[in-house]
Amino acid sequence: MGSYYDIDAILTDAQKVPCTFELTVPGLGYVDGNIGGDMKQGSKVELPLWLGEMLAISQNLSTSSLVTLDLPSALSPRVLNALKADSRTVDLRALAPHFYNLGARTLELYEDEEMVEVLSEAFKIRAAVIADQAHNPRGALGEGAEFLRGLDESERQLFRAAHDSAKSVRLWIAEMKKK
Repeated sequence: MGSYYDIDAILTDAQKVPCTFELTVPGLGYVDGNIGGDMKQGSKVELPLWLGEMLAISQNLSTSSLVTLDLPSALSPRVLNALKADSRTVDLRALAPHFYNLGARTLELYEDEEMVEVLSEAFKIRAAVIADQAHNPRGALGEGAEFLRGLDESERQLFRAAHDSAKSVRLWIAEMKKK
């Protein structure tokens, strides 16, 4: 989890996640578009991650959670299988702009060794491609452009850092040749 003022952490916490209400809550129907009604037990709604997490860890008198936090669709088995098959072809940004942050926050709530392995391996593979694209002055053109459009926010930061460092090295080499 980032600092209080970390915009990426704030945007990750605002990501909607599916939740299932375990109890009927009087008067909360407006969350599901039922103004004045109750939130019925078993209702599935999408809530911001921060709220879903708070409701999932809170307990009532019967010691059951108010809601069950369901796995976000961005981290579904279908997506994990696609990442295992070829992570370079997956448009992470379309799934969740802060995909890896969402994965990290989800893993704070679920213990899932396979998800840890898949996300780690995908990041390593994609980071190598990002570095290659960033160091190639024409990297953002042609076939690389489609891949770069699908980067999540942390990958975009990685690309910018790698691109800026490669550019600085080229400028430094050019200055050294002048001397």
